[in-house]
Amino acid sequence: MATDRILNSSNAQTQDNRQGAESRYIICMKWGDKYGPEYVNRLYNMVSRHLTLDFQMVCLTDNSTGIDPAVRCYPIPELDLPAGPERGWKKLTTFKPELYDLKGVALFLDIDIVIVDNIDSFFTYEAKHPDSVVIIRDWKKPWRMIGNSSVYRFNIGMGTYPNLLANFEHNFDIIRTQVRHEQAYLSDYLRKHHHLEYWPKDWCVSFKYQCIAPIPFNLVRAPKLPDGAKMVIFHGEINPPDAIKGGGGKWYRHVKPSPWLKEYWQ
Repeated sequence: MATDRILNSSNAQTQDNRQGAESRYIICMKWGDKYGPEYVNRLYNMVSRHLTLDFQMVCLTDNSTGIDPAVRCYPIPELDLPAGPERGWKKLTTFKPELYDLKGVALFLDIDIVIVDNIDSFFTYEAKHPDSVVIIRDWKKPWRMIGNSSVYRFNIGMGTYPNLLANFEHNFDIIRTQVRHEQAYLSDYLRKHHHLEYWPKDWCVSFKYQCIAPIPFNLVRAPKLPDGAKMVIFHGEINPPDAIKGGGGKWYRHVKPSPWLKEYWQ
């Protein structure tokens, strides 16, 4: 009888892990007042239009007011860190060994990206290793092998990266003198202890580096969507609303309007 209970328990756990591995999540984060709930809602709409696979969208946030009820909202987990500037460290909480009983494969998306084509491939892409985190390769200095964490896929709640967050919290005083932001720590840790892989370079394009024409051509040429792009990533001063209407800071960085973004950013 005891043996039967052990076998039944083992079979049940195996079945739970199998079912969890088949679950797909879109994870995003919103904190502070820089972005309103409309950013989360637009992201949910874009994913719904461009992902044909079953998914559940989850937002980790400090304020769920105004967010579409179809998006499951949870508080951002606390980090055991001393006071200091927030450099995206909160994103690392997605790697908690257990996160609100979420279990499966998760695709993290920044809430200010623009999805322009089908994104099924971000889930069906076959990584070389089961513990790989697949991420964007940095556009400006690709030789540094640092991933851009605007879009990354990982195993959530599966115990795949048990010490990633604990190591960060325990050694934070040293780590923050070595890296400027969370994606540098994440890339370095994964290369040393797990595996880091990169999306095909055409899938995630930088609006700043790949859509806008180089200076001085940006003054006369409107930004264009590169062939093969599936997502447009915004970093720096420009966000999607700014890109649509055009403008910029210093005169030589002026960005002409990108009305083509409107059909996607909704």
